[in-house]
Amino acid sequence: MSKALYPGSFDPITYGHLDVVQRAQKLFTQLTVAVVENPRKAPLFNTTERKALVEKALDEMGIADVPVITYSGLLIECAKGLGVTAVVRGLRAMSDFDYEFQMALTNRDLDSGVESVFLMTAGRYSFLSSSIVKEVKQYGGDTSKFVPRCVERALEKKFGLA
Repeated sequence: MSKALYPGSFDPITYGHLDVVQRAQKLFTQLTVAVVENPRKAPLFNTTERKALVEKALDEMGIADVPVITYSGLLIECAKGLGVTAVVRGLRAMSDFDYEFQMALTNRDLDSGVESVFLMTAGRYSFLSSSIVKEVKQYGGDTSKFVPRCVERALEKKFGLA
């Protein structure tokens, strides 16, 4: 049984993230999405809210059998604790690759039994980031092409647009 972990901050989850989930789900018998608690970042949504949004977005998209967890600390420790053999990461551009390559090599040094698997996001999402989505919505823009409706509603509420 091949288990994989798809970690991220998901602040908020976008169609780009969901594209990676759907494609990774085809490659592994079990995929878990892990929402990271990163003390270096100041997220718009707290960890509990982000986890709930990921779950709602998966449901809204009809994506089943993908558990969502939260974690803090080293990714490789989370992966080992779940018994996964792969960590899935989405790539949009070369700038993503530089960071992800460094992380993959570090994780391999920490535990060579967990592989990093990179999936290129669909071309239509190659520019998309959670930061862009937040900025567009903060200024009242339409984010319906970027995120599921449940995420749009949560953003509207956060920014007092609802």
